[in-house]
Amino acid sequence: MITLSGALPQVTSLFSEYDIFGAFQMTLVLAGATLVGSLLIGTVLAIMRVSPIASLQAGGAIYVNVVRNTPLTLIVVACSLGLYTQLGVVLADRDSGTFIVDNNVRLAVLGLSLYHASFVCEALRSGVNTVPLGQAEAARSIGLTFRQSLSIVILPQAFRGAIAPLGNVVIALTKNTTVAATIGVAEASYVMKEMIENRPDVLFGIFAIFALGFILIVLPVGLVVTWASRRLAVTR
Repeated sequence: MITLSGALPQVTSLFSEYDIFGAFQMTLVLAGATLVGSLLIGTVLAIMRVSPIASLQAGGAIYVNVVRNTPLTLIVVACSLGLYTQLGVVLADRDSGTFIVDNNVRLAVLGLSLYHASFVCEALRSGVNTVPLGQAEAARSIGLTFRQSLSIVILPQAFRGAIAPLGNVVIALTKNTTVAATIGVAEASYVMKEMIENRPDVLFGIFAIFALGFILIVLPVGLVVTWASRRLAVTR
């Protein structure tokens, strides 16, 4: 029977055998880059969806409905096999010694961003719906264009109203970075799989390490989002 005192040295030895901290660092890099990319794409999609132009509305709606109902793994693999393998699209310097790693990471970020942008779009659209219609009408009545109304009046309030759903998207995309392992990105789940294959004797210890790691990443995000949603709530 393995005791706690006997198992602890085996578990701690994993940190010297595997780059666990590096794996979680890669997870944070993927999450941060995906957050930026999905916010940019999602904001554009949200503008399309609330635009008075019917073709833009339709284009945004089609993108959101198609992408968010497509498995994330399929999108990430398509970015790797479709863009790089079939079309030869590269997102890194071919002469770099880390070309394969850099290219896979950027392709993973692209796939993750394209997928989560659809959820960011819907979160922002829900924030737009919290802005009273009278404010948009007042902005137009004083001569502001649609673009000016969005940038000055509507979007600032929409972001404040969408903090909670956007926080949920951030938490989800952080956990969804594990899908990047399917194209060889050495983030947390990729290293965990390798550890499970090579060290099944400390299986529960491995699960505990990575469960705790994701908790330490996600829990602060939830706390910050809760605080921000209360602090920045728009009083009606």
